[in-house]
Amino acid sequence: MSGDVPEGARMGRRVFLSGLAAGATAALLPVSRAVARPASDDLRIQRLAWAGIRLQLPGATLFIDPLTNAAEWGRALPDVLVPVEGGVGDTTVLLTHVHSDHFDAGAVAQALRNGGSLIYPEGTHPLPVPAGARARPATLWEPQLLGDFTATAVPASDGYGDTQVSWVVSAAGRRIFHGGDTMWHGHWWKIGRQLGPFDVAFLPINGARFGWRTPVSGQPGVLTPEQAIAAATVLGARTVVPIHYGISGVDAYQEVDDPLGALIRVARGTAIAVQSVQPGASVAWR
Repeated sequence: MSGDVPEGARMGRRVFLSGLAAGATAALLPVSRAVARPASDDLRIQRLAWAGIRLQLPGATLFIDPLTNAAEWGRALPDVLVPVEGGVGDTTVLLTHVHSDHFDAGAVAQALRNGGSLIYPEGTHPLPVPAGARARPATLWEPQLLGDFTATAVPASDGYGDTQVSWVVSAAGRRIFHGGDTMWHGHWWKIGRQLGPFDVAFLPINGARFGWRTPVSGQPGVLTPEQAIAAATVLGARTVVPIHYGISGVDAYQEVDDPLGALIRVARGTAIAVQSVQPGASVAWR
C-alpha cells in the first residue's frame, strides 16, 4: 500500500511520528531535565565552616549543615567560623545528619531567627527546634519545593552506621550535590542517573579514621580524596568543592595526609575541576 501514498505524505507522517516519539521520551525524563531552565548567576553559594554552605537566591535562602560553634572542634579546626545571619525570604536549613559538627543547634536558631523550616533525615530527631520554625523529616528520593529551591534527600553512608543523607538541590538552572560526611557506597550510580549531572558537588575529602569506637577498624569513615573524585565522576559533576577537612591535633581523629593536595593531584587528567573555596567566600560558576 505504501506505493500508493504520495512521497510528501509519507515524509509528513514520518515527521509526525518522530515528534510523538520525542514527546514521549521527554515525558519520561525527570521534570528538571524535561523543562530545564537556562543556568543563571542568580544563585550564590557561600561556603561556611567545615561542611556548611549557604545558597542564596533573591527571594529564598537555603543552608546545609551550618556550623558556628567554636567549641565543637576548638583549635583543631582552622576554618573561619562564618556568621549565619537570618535568611532572606523563604529560609530553610537542611541537615545531612545530627552529629554535633553538622547539626549545630545555635547556628540553626540563628539561621531561622525570622522563621522558616528545618528539614532532617527521616529517623533522626534534631533538638531543640528553634521557636517559630517548622520541622519535618525528609523521605529519600522525595523532592521538596522550598521557596525557589527544590531539594531531594538521597542515600549516604555514615562511618558509624548512623542515619545520614546527602542533598541534591536545584535552583536557577543549576544543580548541586552536598555530601555531608558520607563515605563510599553503592548508591552513587543511581543518584547520578536519576538526578545528575551536577554543576558542583560539595564533597568531604579527609578520609578520616576514627579511634573513638572499639575495636578500631583503621578504615576511612569519610570519603578519601581518591574516592571523592570517583564519586564526582559517577555523579557527573563538573566541579568539586572540597569540604570537611583540615582537622589536626586530635589523637582519635586522623585525616589522610594533605587531603586538598591529594584531591588536586587525583583530579589531574580528568574533566573534573577542583575549586578550593575558603569559608566566607563564594563559588565561582564555570
